[in-house]
Amino acid sequence: MSLIPVSVLTGFLGAGKTTLLNRLMQRPELANTAVIINEFGEIGIDHLLVARSDENVVEMASGCLCCTIRGDLIETFDDLLARRDAGTIKTFDRVVIETTGLADPAPILHTLMSDPKLFRRIALDSVVTMVDAVTGDATLDRHPEAVKQAAVADRIVLTKTDLAQDAISRRDVEKLKARLRALNPAAPILTAERGAVDPARLFDAGVYDPTTKHPDVLGWLQAEAYLDPHGHHHHGHGDHVHAPGRPGQDAHDVNRHDARIRAYCVVRDQPISAQAFNLFVEILTANAGENLLRVKGILNLAEAPGTPVIVHGVQHLFHPVEFLQAWPSEDHRSRLVFITRDIPRDHIERLLDGLNTAA
Repeated sequence: MSLIPVSVLTGFLGAGKTTLLNRLMQRPELANTAVIINEFGEIGIDHLLVARSDENVVEMASGCLCCTIRGDLIETFDDLLARRDAGTIKTFDRVVIETTGLADPAPILHTLMSDPKLFRRIALDSVVTMVDAVTGDATLDRHPEAVKQAAVADRIVLTKTDLAQDAISRRDVEKLKARLRALNPAAPILTAERGAVDPARLFDAGVYDPTTKHPDVLGWLQAEAYLDPHGHHHHGHGDHVHAPGRPGQDAHDVNRHDARIRAYCVVRDQPISAQAFNLFVEILTANAGENLLRVKGILNLAEAPGTPVIVHGVQHLFHPVEFLQAWPSEDHRSRLVFITRDIPRDHIERLLDGLNTAA
């Protein structure tokens, strides 16, 4: 049974998630898509997008499905999958979750990976984060949730760029892009044209690519995006290069939310012991799990030469590893991308290297 790819659409209040979702659902290639809307209180999807119903699942005008969460996300997924299996709703081959603008995305990603039944049926495909080009800089200043939403993204979509008509506004948009690149070096920054983006640019970006049945590792990791300006990627080059901050400002300004969140890629030429890596994960999650916003990578394990291993984790939870039949390129180095809060890069490297040396 093929895994169903699941994408998370997030972004702060007013960033344009509903507009983008409405446009996406009009695309024929997404006709067999189920949409889960994460609602809290009075925050809900535009009534023009979804036909209200007392049922958990309603059919949209485009023929797509919409499921409004009434309870726990796992229960909602269980119900949605059970209905799909029973044939009581239209079948679907993709799920998009739209979060409320106030949501911290990490617990949602954690939930998608924590249920043993779910990870046999679904696979986290991509995290798409919307950012308002006009208010995005101020939002990142004031709301740590917005920073985390941008930091964990596989794709960042800039909205309302059409409102930046004068030279000063356009310059502000470029500064915002530079800030987002510093915060999340590997995520492509796309522009929504009148609220629309080609679905092919948003999906099939994560662990699972349904067209090839293996992770799109080359595009997913983009280790080179995390290199410092001198081209180094590990072994004690300091954190000042990697601590993202606003252009023209000190990256270590403690009043900026960005300064606490770091993205870096640890690359190792030599194989890593499976025992050492398991202990590394145990120690890291036990002592700093809540600050591990996202971890993803490919490992060259000493015990499995020639068989690459995919690693994917969010906070305290690491998904069971996946073994690939072959390396996706001639590069057989281990590459681990970390998106963390208040965890220095050298702490990660010393722990991993120390355990691997002792193994």
